[in-house]
Amino acid sequence: MYETTVLAMPPDYEGEVVATLISKRTGSRRAVLYIHGFTDYFFQDHLADHYVGHGIDFYALDLRKYGRSLLPHQTRGLVRSVTEYFPEIDEAVRLIRRDHDELTINAHSTGGLIAPLWADRVRGRGLVQGLVLNSPFFDLNVSRPLRLAADLLKTPLSYVLRPLPLGSSHAYGHSLHRDHGGEWHYDLELKPLGGFPVHATWLAAIRRAQRRLQCGLKVDVPVLVLAAGKGLRVRDFVPEARSADIVLDPEHMARWATSLGPHVTCVRVDGGVHDLVLSAEPVRKQVFAELDRWMATYVESRPAAGLT
Repeated sequence: MYETTVLAMPPDYEGEVVATLISKRTGSRRAVLYIHGFTDYFFQDHLADHYVGHGIDFYALDLRKYGRSLLPHQTRGLVRSVTEYFPEIDEAVRLIRRDHDELTINAHSTGGLIAPLWADRVRGRGLVQGLVLNSPFFDLNVSRPLRLAADLLKTPLSYVLRPLPLGSSHAYGHSLHRDHGGEWHYDLELKPLGGFPVHATWLAAIRRAQRRLQCGLKVDVPVLVLAAGKGLRVRDFVPEARSADIVLDPEHMARWATSLGPHVTCVRVDGGVHDLVLSAEPVRKQVFAELDRWMATYVESRPAAGLT
């Protein structure tokens, strides 16, 4: 059974803001905090069960304007800076660390961009002992003209609250959801097949965050970067979508992994999809095996020096 805690955040430019902390606990002194990506929320029960089965308490954060935290007046996923997420991560970590000596952050896609920036900000304080980044959003997977256009987004243009005319693809959703031949069931209202509209404001915030990461961080804990063995660019579903990352480019993840800090492990998983724990069963078994091996080697019993 999960417990749910609503975290009230200060209002932003759209009004009231909340985040939601979900937990499944066994009384362990070890914990993991999961942070999702864009057009996403926590629904990966098997991920929680994996950690709990290894004696690690599991927490997941539905960030502001996503999933359980989305309020009627809000624009889905909209932020002007990824630093807007830091207060809810701060609060979630504060609550978790009251009862736990060890904390690993496991973050996916856009969460995998946010988490190392947050960890870099709090380095030296011993708040976390490791980062696991599942297909992190280190760069745009678009053509060069679109990349150049994204980098030209400046205020006040980037604050125009209108979706960019990028179109949408249902290919990734069709590869995952049970109603379309995939393996997984999740709420299509919270995670639509075609994704959320992309606003200039959000894209400009993402590009600033990516440039900051690419200039180099100094994350002071071990980091595991997990990426699919190959990427594939498609707009319509093809069977190969079930064995490749069709959202981001794994080559970007491998390229920028060493920008995170001095202690980074990068593992490529053949046959993996964008959310690697939603890959076909043999592949996700390999993902979990890599995760378990890394945590046993680099995180377990790592001292929480400097904790305040």
